[in-house]
Amino acid sequence: MDNLNQLFIEAGTLMLVGMIFVYSFLGLLVLIINKVLTPLAKVYPDPVIQAKHKPATAKPTQVDGISPPIVAAISAAVNTYRQQHKKP
Repeated sequence: MDNLNQLFIEAGTLMLVGMIFVYSFLGLLVLIINKVLTPLAKVYPDPVIQAKHKPATAKPTQVDGISPPIVAAISAAVNTYRQQHKKP
């Protein structure tokens, strides 16, 4: 039983040391990458793409590819169904 407890303590210690090593390595990697990329971002900035302005139209447009008459027909059918199947 004493040997088993010692193995669990050794396994926990090994796991803790491994997790500390991995997290410290990743943190150091992030710091180094940010340190290297900061001067490069000043030399090579991201290009700014201008969005094309689309004028607004007064004509009703299709919503998700469904024309307005079809939407009206579906709405009327749903309304009729709800009126016929009202709960008392």
